[in-house]
Amino acid sequence: MPEEVLFETERRMDRNEIAAYFRTVAEKLESGQDLTLSAGDQSVTLAPPAQPTFEVKAERETPSSGGPGELSVEFELEWDEDGGQGSGSDASLDIQ
Repeated sequence: MPEEVLFETERRMDRNEIAAYFRTVAEKLESGQDLTLSAGDQSVTLAPPAQPTFEVKAERETPSSGGPGELSVEFELEWDEDGGQGSGSDASLDIQ
């Protein structure tokens, strides 16, 4: 399925700033509110359903030219635009 990027931003931040963004997202999810993402002249509002698919991915990217690699962790919410249920496994997730 082709992908259309609706919003994207990337910048270096300290861990406390990142945690504040995660808290805001958590509060919006708990209260059932829409999420509005904005940076510069970009803005998008999304309405996650009550049960979106939650994906967590940890990756290591190794440059082909050698040198140090890059580690990342990605948190993703996913749902069908038509309101249908997304796919996912029933395996539980623990974050410690």
